[in-house]
Amino acid sequence: MNEVVTLADNIRQKAHAARLAGREVARAGSERRTAAIVAVAAAVDRRRAEILQANARDLDAAGEKGLAAPMVDRLRLDDSRLDGIIAAIREIAALPDPVGETVRTSTRPNGLRVARRRIPLGVIAIIYESRPNVTTDAATLCLRSGNAVILRGGSEAFFSNQALAACLSDGLLAAELPTAAVTVIDSTDREAMVTLLGCEDDIDLVIPRGGEGLIRFVSQTSRIPVIKHYRGNCHVFVERTADPDMALSICYNGKVQRPGVCNATETILIDEPIALSFLPRLAAHLADVELRGDARARAIVPSMKPATDDDFAAEFLSLTCAVGIVDGLGDAVRHIERFGSSHTEAIVTSDDKMAARFVDSIDSSTVIVNASTRFADGGELGLGAEIGVSTTRLHAYGPMGAEELTTTKFVVLGEGQVRT
Repeated sequence: MNEVVTLADNIRQKAHAARLAGREVARAGSERRTAAIVAVAAAVDRRRAEILQANARDLDAAGEKGLAAPMVDRLRLDDSRLDGIIAAIREIAALPDPVGETVRTSTRPNGLRVARRRIPLGVIAIIYESRPNVTTDAATLCLRSGNAVILRGGSEAFFSNQALAACLSDGLLAAELPTAAVTVIDSTDREAMVTLLGCEDDIDLVIPRGGEGLIRFVSQTSRIPVIKHYRGNCHVFVERTADPDMALSICYNGKVQRPGVCNATETILIDEPIALSFLPRLAAHLADVELRGDARARAIVPSMKPATDDDFAAEFLSLTCAVGIVDGLGDAVRHIERFGSSHTEAIVTSDDKMAARFVDSIDSSTVIVNASTRFADGGELGLGAEIGVSTTRLHAYGPMGAEELTTTKFVVLGEGQVRT
């Protein structure tokens, strides 16, 4: 009589297989890992039609479920976005392999030579919603850094993720690496996620990507360390010396280009001396955005809705933006410290000293001077892509690329020394 394998048993078996496969990937060497990543890019290009067909099934289901527009936007694939996925994979393939890099050396008074060398973290579980590009970004970044990865996407992107999983398997097979090194969970059952979060013997790190509810659930349920990023409440502070045309362009790009992503601008703070001249121009420039202002902002542009504390703390992920007037840089910093989420803050200014003070005063994971918050992205910052944005300060902070998916071990070289 055949033994019935439960879903939980299946997940635990996959986690253990990933542990074994990860060791092989770590030992495989840079050239084979690179070959696998390059082959994944080729497979995505080759399987383009079936990926788009799978994505169309997901989009149809999203329409039937009444999914919110920002989530549908994150879900949608087309030829242009597939080109972007392929470009990101190839950029990751071209990155320096961090595994084996010696990052620090010293010689002790007793002659011992001490080095710290980068090694993979091991097995990483990624739990994410809606965005199919996370599947390939996360998998190839893990391969670049010598890790195995288990991917559990949301039900809304199920067919897209399975189509991309085939491309990942193609790449691993082409490089003669075990396909268990990249596992895409083929169940949307919540039990699969709960079981995964309990596999602490085989999984070293969990990275959730999605809404605050998902991240809090993972953080509260997991028995494995979690990289957290609850909200992307990103601010732009328009300082009194700012070029107004530059400020309008930066605010518009940060809010409107892709409002449904975590590095979109959610709050605009305007220095009081320029508010009377700048705020009406901003409201006109953001005519398609629902602006919610504090009392001083609404005194200048009465058509704005009143902003509450919840609005100033919100990650809207839509064409909605909070607007406040502040009394200089110190007041802006205090507002960000009260309502921010440690993600990304930007200043628009012509004063270099003011820019330096802002950079020194803000401890968010990305601080930007005279550019859009939308640049808080691994690909834009030279990481090839990102596996997530950490707003916790342990291990990694900000967009995480291949290097952030490694740790270091001590290598000690002696000549017969013994401790006294």
